[in-house]
Amino acid sequence: MRCHNCSTSIEVQPGAPLARNAECPSCAAELHCCLNCRFYDSAAPNQCREPQAEWVARKERANFCGFFTPQAEEGRRPPRTSKETARDQLKRLFKK
Repeated sequence: MRCHNCSTSIEVQPGAPLARNAECPSCAAELHCCLNCRFYDSAAPNQCREPQAEWVARKERANFCGFFTPQAEEGRRPPRTSKETARDQLKRLFKK
């Protein structure tokens, strides 16, 4: 995975849980947070693609979400801009 704050590559053992208090070795950012989760999507309801997850207000802070799964480094996509999000929402509104 990559740190959401500084993009440092961090090795996470597959299937092993990431400690809630884990920090980036480079910038000390909290790693068990929404911005590092594979379910995080700024365009999704509650900004999460996991429908059972509870709302988390501070996406960059550590949380107790049981659905947290570290984002795979190769699957990481850049964050969507508000312009892209608005355009997609407009397209869905007028979709037949």
